[in-house]
Amino acid sequence: MTNWIETHRGAVPPWQCDMTEHFTIAYYFDRLEEADANLAEALGLADLPRRADLPRCITARFTRELREGAAFHIESAALGVKDTLRLGHRFVDSANGEIVTWFDTHWDLPEPLTPQQHATVTARIATWNGPAAESRPEPTLTANFIPTARGRIKPGDVNAAGHFALGPIVHRFSNASAQTGAAIGMDAALLQNQRRGFSTFELILRMSGALPLDAPYLVETGIAHLGSSSLRMIHRMTDPLSGNEVARLSQYGVNLDLDARRAAKWPDDIRHRAQALVVPVA
Repeated sequence: MTNWIETHRGAVPPWQCDMTEHFTIAYYFDRLEEADANLAEALGLADLPRRADLPRCITARFTRELREGAAFHIESAALGVKDTLRLGHRFVDSANGEIVTWFDTHWDLPEPLTPQQHATVTARIATWNGPAAESRPEPTLTANFIPTARGRIKPGDVNAAGHFALGPIVHRFSNASAQTGAAIGMDAALLQNQRRGFSTFELILRMSGALPLDAPYLVETGIAHLGSSSLRMIHRMTDPLSGNEVARLSQYGVNLDLDARRAAKWPDDIRHRAQALVVPVA
């Protein structure tokens, strides 16, 4: 389709796969940050993704696994511009051309684009042929969230602008999902003995701030949906010194049978323990 450009090309190294035996979700966001920078540069907006005051909402839909050794590339385009700049990215299996993952991104512009910038973006608007965004309810309170990740930002965690990068942020949220699993009884022993894993099919990442090198962070988590085999976690990252939220991740996935590669029902004991972490949503 016209106006889509290639913004990344690479492969899945074995050390970037996880317990579910496919490309770790955080590394999608690592590559996405490169694609964002390349697309912004092509649109004449190279400085925009480096700003700390750039609230963003990124929706990812995973439609098929990328596994160890898979070659892939990313195609990106501007999808619309008003007060918000909408960008699209699609991860493509380079072997067969199949789109395996979609990213629908909205940047809240700190100030309006210049007439020249607006004209450049408008001239390159592409058509989105990915999945329509689902409306997901948000928690009405976070008081019952449990602590699931805590630490400080290391030199390898920051991007070119010196901010906590997308990939490492999502790595911390992945750690939070493992802590949530441990809290409901889905611990490492169960995962290994029963050949289970949590497979994410949708992520919604909202970035409302930026943290610099050596800043502390805290992640707290609640469960927004508990189905027969599905689970939606809400991870909230804050600056523990101020209490301000800097990022929030909605993580929707299923209990995956690693051998059958399909969803499996939650055991009754895990379901009972998970129910205690379910928070009201609206």
